[in-house]
Amino acid sequence: MGAIGPWQIVIVLVLAVLLFGGGGKISSLMGDFAKGIKSFRKGLQEEDEKSLEERSDQAMDVTPAKEDEKTGSGAE
Repeated sequence: MGAIGPWQIVIVLVLAVLLFGGGGKISSLMGDFAKGIKSFRKGLQEEDEKSLEERSDQAMDVTPAKEDEKTGSGAE
């Protein structure tokens, strides 16, 4: 079980060629992956900005009125 056979050597060589050779397929794949992550983050930031704008449009004053203003009788 400790001996390395010819099939194991072939599998390792094939994996090495796929990972490190072949015209940079892995590097181009990782570059595309990075571009996807960047566009995803940009979309999240744009959504956050939109939700902040919507919340600011719906803002209302919730400050409780003073007692004098409620009853209309002032200490004038």
